[in-house]
Amino acid sequence: MMDLMAREETRTTKPPTIRSSAPVTDASPTSARAWTTRLVVLGIVLAAVNLRPAITSLGALLEEVRDGLGMSGSVAGLLTSVPPLCFAVFGVMAPRLARRFGPGAVVCAGMAAITAGLLIRPYAGSVPGFLAASALALMGIAVSNVLMPVIVKRWFPDRVGSMTGLYSMALALGTAAAAAVTVPMADALGGSWQSGLAVWAGLAAVAVLPWIALVRQRGAQPPAEVHPRAEPGTEAHARVQPALRITRSRTAWALAVFFGLQATAAYITMGWMAQIFRDAGVPAGTAGLLLAVTMVMGVPLAFVIPRVATRLPHQGPIVIALGVCGLAGYAGLYAAPAGGAWAWALLLGVSNCAFPLALTMVGMRARTGAGVAQLSAFAQSTGYLISIPGPLLVGVLYQHSGGWGLPIALMTGLMIPQMIVGVLAGRDRTVEDEAAR
Repeated sequence: MMDLMAREETRTTKPPTIRSSAPVTDASPTSARAWTTRLVVLGIVLAAVNLRPAITSLGALLEEVRDGLGMSGSVAGLLTSVPPLCFAVFGVMAPRLARRFGPGAVVCAGMAAITAGLLIRPYAGSVPGFLAASALALMGIAVSNVLMPVIVKRWFPDRVGSMTGLYSMALALGTAAAAAVTVPMADALGGSWQSGLAVWAGLAAVAVLPWIALVRQRGAQPPAEVHPRAEPGTEAHARVQPALRITRSRTAWALAVFFGLQATAAYITMGWMAQIFRDAGVPAGTAGLLLAVTMVMGVPLAFVIPRVATRLPHQGPIVIALGVCGLAGYAGLYAAPAGGAWAWALLLGVSNCAFPLALTMVGMRARTGAGVAQLSAFAQSTGYLISIPGPLLVGVLYQHSGGWGLPIALMTGLMIPQMIVGVLAGRDRTVEDEAAR
């Protein structure tokens, strides 16, 4: 798949100029560009695989971590709210860091931070230490979250749908794998939840390697932004566009709220769904598999949905279809959590594919790379701020009510506004036009 995309990119789209410390000879510039493109694709895929195991591996072992560190239900709810908090706080820094150091260097540093955080946190020995190490890993995830759409838009401007689908599929694969195998790996490593969590640091370390190679040859640097009315070859042609007043765009706000509500649903699912099944009498290993099923649904759908979305003038129908699946899944969790567990896991897995749809709309609602960078940072940072209270509130409601009725009612209630703002964000318009008006 990577070779095919590299060949297509070489034929149709001129990649950014590669500035290397070693001179590139005139003998094979096309071969060098094709190799760099393959390396970018590999880097994107490996980075995406590592954007969620820090979260879903913890969800699978949350009960063991709570017992091991002496956490209350409310503190555990706070722990599930840490990811969106870090994504909001650190994600907003990503465009500025990318302008200073280049997107490739920032993603490389992000993968290194994920590696260090995942390696340190199981052995921190206290709740504050565990939270601090988790925040380090989540900081790396946050900047990579924001910059993935930017890198895709710059390197593959004619293939936003397919490349967004590819990295969304890789992200879903990493999410599902962590949910499915963390408990068995912990058992195989002597029943230690520390080892079951730490093993994911190895996968993150592998993801650092292609980005190091790209940074060394400066291959992941974005090209200068092209002025849409400038003649090729002129100074204006390479001039960077001025910053948008993104807050003037109604579409940007709709996309940010949509992103926040889908993130709320996703992090509640990743943090608490396994516990819902376990409280209903499902064994821990099976509960982890059910969470994995929910996550693995995103593997094929995360590749298909962005490709379909880019071919539609309005993405509202997809938003509605995903929302209906979510409502049906929540109803099943309330009525028969154990009896229909596999069906509810499948339905919620389909509903969670609002995430790759949101990423695709980020790429579609802006015309330029600079616009995508600003929209991605705004939508994700604002969205993750919106999502912070959700998982925490679920933990509080669960502890004080002694059951899952109120938390599930909350999840159901949030799905309705998610569908409404998703329809608004899916309209065929760009933030540049709205901000200019």
